[in-house]
Amino acid sequence: MQVPPVDRCPRCGGDFHCGIGGDAPCACTGIRLSAALQAQLRAHFDGCLCLRCLAALAAGAPVLPGTGDSLDRGAGGASHNRPSATTAEDPAP
Repeated sequence: MQVPPVDRCPRCGGDFHCGIGGDAPCACTGIRLSAALQAQLRAHFDGCLCLRCLAALAAGAPVLPGTGDSLDRGAGGASHNRPSATTAEDPAP
């Protein structure tokens, strides 16, 4: 049995496994981040973030840990939350 490769979260430095290349959808696809937050994450980070960081960001945590830089966390967007990937944007009101 092959062990999945370990990725490192660029936000917290923790180890995780990105499932985007797997047979099933990545677990992060269930975490919804606004298009504005996704854009700001892409500006700060390359690659995927761990589920713990994505969940914290969706709940309003600052983009950069240790700062008060919390961003728009609306429940828009969907798709894979990979900061470097293009994701769906919030629907127009």
